Amino acid sequence: MSVRRVTLLVAALGLFVGQAAFAQAGGAAKPAAPAKAAPAMAAPVDHHAEAVKHAEAAVAHGKAGHAALVAEHAQLALTHAQEAEKAKASSHTEAAIKSLQEAVDHGKMGHADIAMKAAQAALDHLNVK
Repeated sequence: MSVRRVTLLVAALGLFVGQAAFAQAGGAAKPAAPAKAAPAMAAPVDHHAEAVKHAEAAVAHGKAGHAALVAEHAQLALTHAQEAEKAKASSHTEAAIKSLQEAVDHGKMGHADIAMKAAQAALDHLNVK
């Protein structure tokens, strides 16, 4: 076989494979959606309110016996409580952080009841004015 024939064979094979991949991908490429303008400034997050919201969800899931969901929401509450603590230090937020960590740990161990009680303790601290 000559070099020219091999080159033509490889090119034809490449074209065939390319067409097959194109057909498998769904045909013609769809046009991209127009880009949305990003908001000038996002609204600031109220970390305290978010911590309360997720602590409440953790307690609700604990009452239902969903240990993994207690851990998930307690972790989210913990992250927000830590941010709230950075913004404005408070002994109650600090206590809530400790309780939320306990809720995360026990939720991961499958102890829904203990995790729920820790999340409730955190919620009590977060709700102190």
